Amino acid sequence: MIPAAKLRELFSQKDLVVIAGAHNGLSAKLVERAGFDGVWASGLEVSASYGVPDASFISMYQFVEAARSMNEVIDIPVIVDCDTGYGNAMNVMYMVKRYEEAGIAAVSIEEKKFPKDNSLLANGRQELLRVEEFEGKIEAAKAAQKNPEFMVIARIEALIAGWGQEEAQMRAHKYANAGADAILIHSKSKDTAEIVEFVNNWDLDVPLVLVPTNYPTLKEKDIKALGKVKMVIYANHGIRAAIRGMETIFAKIKSDGGIDDLNELIDPVSHIFEIQGVPEMKENEKLFLR
Repeated sequence: MIPAAKLRELFSQKDLVVIAGAHNGLSAKLVERAGFDGVWASGLEVSASYGVPDASFISMYQFVEAARSMNEVIDIPVIVDCDTGYGNAMNVMYMVKRYEEAGIAAVSIEEKKFPKDNSLLANGRQELLRVEEFEGKIEAAKAAQKNPEFMVIARIEALIAGWGQEEAQMRAHKYANAGADAILIHSKSKDTAEIVEFVNNWDLDVPLVLVPTNYPTLKEKDIKALGKVKMVIYANHGIRAAIRGMETIFAKIKSDGGIDDLNELIDPVSHIFEIQGVPEMKENEKLFLR
């Protein structure tokens, strides 16, 4: 089954689709091995992997190749965080073609102006597009897709920008009517009340998506109980864990002046080989190398 069809099946069969962020093939494999339903090709994680801000510095080509590297080594669907869509509606149409070619199941586009700041950045620029312009982006994305199973997710940033519930609901309704397959409602409030209020007031059949980075007390059982949310994204916890681990190990090496007592703190190289698929490669060598 192709990834887009797999994602559609998950949406139809599961109470809640649970996905986690990744930035390359290795991290995507770890997401899959942990048992998640899919991978979120996180804009923050991919940007961080290049060592640059999540501020539209990375090109569409770099994001597409990062997503392709994930999709090629896993069997669960990849949903890509496409920021603002890399430009206007024409750029969005080109983007959809490239991601479909890469085997991606869905794209998420946010309603901010290009270039964007990360939604969780303190004192960041959270400038939103005119509703009509973003409606055009959604319509363009749906017109460009060739596979009817491919999903386009509209990401609402009105709460992030401090524009309130009424504005967020109005925009979400407009984008749903423009053809969005799901609505990602984003919030940076540490109080769950803001996101719960939005969900409770949502009155369309288009499913909602949540990213509880800043309101972690809203657990999956609570999200299911809300009844209108179909997907939850743990967007950036993998790279945050990786950074913590690497900083700790590099600091210890520098402090100790050597690596003689590190083996208990890090995975053996054999585990990397196993994740990479080296055992399967060696079996194929026995069959086919002559």
